[in-house]
Amino acid sequence: SIPVSVSEKVRTRLEELDDLEEGSQKELLNLTQQDYTNRIEELNQSLKDAWASDQKVKALKIVIQVRKLVYERIFSMCTDNRSSLPDNFTPESVVDTAKETCLNWFFKIASIRELIPRFYVEAAILKCNKFLSKTGISECLPRLTSMIRGIGDPLVAVYARAYLCRVGMEVAPHLKENLNKNFFDFLLTFKQIHGDTVQNQLVVQCVEIPSYLTLYSPAIDWILQCISYRAAEVLLTEMMERCKKLGNNALLLNSVMSAFRAEFIAARSMDFIGMIKECDESGFPKHLLFRSLGRNLALADPPEGDRLQILNEAWKVITKLKSPQDYINCAEIWVEYTCRHFTVCVDLRMYMFLFLEYLYIFHEKFLPFLDMFQKESVRVEVCKCIMEAFIKHQLEPTKDPVILNALLHVCKTMHDSVNALTLEDEKRMLASLINGFLRMVSFGRDFEQQLSFYVEARSMFCNLEPVLVQLIHSVNQLAMETRKVMKGNHSRKTAAFVRACVAFCFITIPSLTSIFSRLNLYLHSGQIALANQCLSQADAFFKAAISLVPEVPKTINIDGKMRSSETFLLEFLCNFFSTLLIIPDHPEQGVLFLVRGLLNVIQDYTWEDNGDDKVRIYTNVVHLLSAMSQETYIYHVDKVESNDTLYGGDTKFLAETNKLCETLIAQILEHLKSLGKDETLKRQSQLALNLFNSILAHGDLRNNKLNQLAVNLWNLAQRHGYADTKITVKTLEYIKKQSKHPELSHFTDLAARLPLQSRT
Repeated sequence: SIPVSVSEKVRTRLEELDDLEEGSQKELLNLTQQDYTNRIEELNQSLKDAWASDQKVKALKIVIQVRKLVYERIFSMCTDNRSSLPDNFTPESVVDTAKETCLNWFFKIASIRELIPRFYVEAAILKCNKFLSKTGISECLPRLTSMIRGIGDPLVAVYARAYLCRVGMEVAPHLKENLNKNFFDFLLTFKQIHGDTVQNQLVVQCVEIPSYLTLYSPAIDWILQCISYRAAEVLLTEMMERCKKLGNNALLLNSVMSAFRAEFIAARSMDFIGMIKECDESGFPKHLLFRSLGRNLALADPPEGDRLQILNEAWKVITKLKSPQDYINCAEIWVEYTCRHFTVCVDLRMYMFLFLEYLYIFHEKFLPFLDMFQKESVRVEVCKCIMEAFIKHQLEPTKDPVILNALLHVCKTMHDSVNALTLEDEKRMLASLINGFLRMVSFGRDFEQQLSFYVEARSMFCNLEPVLVQLIHSVNQLAMETRKVMKGNHSRKTAAFVRACVAFCFITIPSLTSIFSRLNLYLHSGQIALANQCLSQADAFFKAAISLVPEVPKTINIDGKMRSSETFLLEFLCNFFSTLLIIPDHPEQGVLFLVRGLLNVIQDYTWEDNGDDKVRIYTNVVHLLSAMSQETYIYHVDKVESNDTLYGGDTKFLAETNKLCETLIAQILEHLKSLGKDETLKRQSQLALNLFNSILAHGDLRNNKLNQLAVNLWNLAQRHGYADTKITVKTLEYIKKQSKHPELSHFTDLAARLPLQSRT
């Protein structure tokens, strides 16, 4: 069967108790006196049997039933018609028969010889005094309080006092004096704990004094909670003074700080610190007292002038703790206090140093320690400090599973704190810390394990884009390292692993929101795939990049400011052109398939009306086509055959490149023609000179048509006086110098046709 939760078990038990009590009260209406006596005897025997068989819940139900039986039995005897007697009845309205029965109960209880049973039975039916006199309860409470003085065992006595306070709060909550008397009597007898009788008994039972003292806490806490409930400030001050006179017993002081109102404790923080410092640590450690004090200060503010001194006093004790568990138990409270009252967390870094020191020893307990920081903001700050310490002090990469498991949890805690309201600076800081950790993880030549780690990290940190970018770069680097290590041994396993790395990147890139991050990573990952001879995967990356270009917005956010995206797009495309040179054409998709696809996208993209970036891009494509027309390309990828090898100077291929060049130059010239207005003549001059230089560097000027185009562009650049004279002079000097080379002798004629026009 499915286990029942704790809360369900508690609810079930309470319902059982309620059902039993209701049944008992109903039975009373029909019982004769003899039946009632018999019923009491049955319950008495059941109580003994239940206790002997360790059925404590059943025993508790019987006690509650008997206690209710007495009061309800007498109440039912008060009048012939029970419903006519109000709850706030007076003794005068109770019939003599009921009073006589009530007195008989108290007389029988008085005849019990044993002190403890006599006390508990009378306290249990204390409420029955209402049938006898108005002052019965107020008279009995002091007597029962004094009776407890006869109990020799201080632990038994304190729980008797706690029970009496419980009953007193139920039947006469206005009688506060009895509560105080119980507490003061306890203070007077507290020294018995250190007496020979108790100490000898502890030795016999092999119980240490710290463990023994904790048994007092529930009873003391209950008594103090009863006293402090709606109590005047003067009474609480008196309680505090009495504790001082007792020698600032640590156990008692801890109960005071647990029971009194947080505002009361906070207002007297320095007084409590003074009392804590004077306490004897032998039975109850001081750090627990500072923890209790810190809990109050998390709920109420101490005087502003005392806040730093309070922190310093507490931290002196906390930083001396040798046990990491004790440290964290106490530090989590005071970290919250620090974050609440100070802009800088004074010594939070102590935690991270302890983390580094104890990680190997207490690794199985570390994560529960971290989870003890309940407040999320505090837990995240602790995690940030841990990561800062790790990055600073971890000098070598690690694959230790203990460290990885712990720090993944730390990083996940930081990552999961990010929401829609998190500031960008905070996101960048968290991502930087997580990336610092990821860079320190290395499984050596176990590349598959390394990739598995990156896959796990991707699933854990999917909401921080810089982390995903770092993971993509790391996986690309992993693919290249694999290629380097396995050079000359390209097994199927190695190839499959590289494809797995490529797939990781291809799947991850679309999840990024920054479009330029996606573009650049598609390009970079495609280059990695190409370097590993994964040609089809490289094509997929490049096609994805081309299809993404139309989605580039006109403006992008750069450090909080909106800027034109064309400059960034131009830079990306220029890098892309450099890669397109060495990409071999797909055998089924025609000549220059990727180049044409990219040009179509550029043609359809909506460029700025007053910009020239489209023409600059076309000029760069002309450079690319010129390089593609060479017999041997200026660079290659190892073991990848580019178009120079595939086509081998084929005339059809050259015709395609020339045709494409002519189309692009025609587009550029059309744009130059559109810049013939006064306000755009300077742009026309600059673009004309740029195209001239491109033809000079990449064109064959022995071609008369191209030669004439160069001359026309030179004249156009100078026509309206906007050309830079220094540049044109140096350009002409360069042409004349180059003409001295035999293979460039035709430059002599070109130089003669390029006049320098004066601006005057």
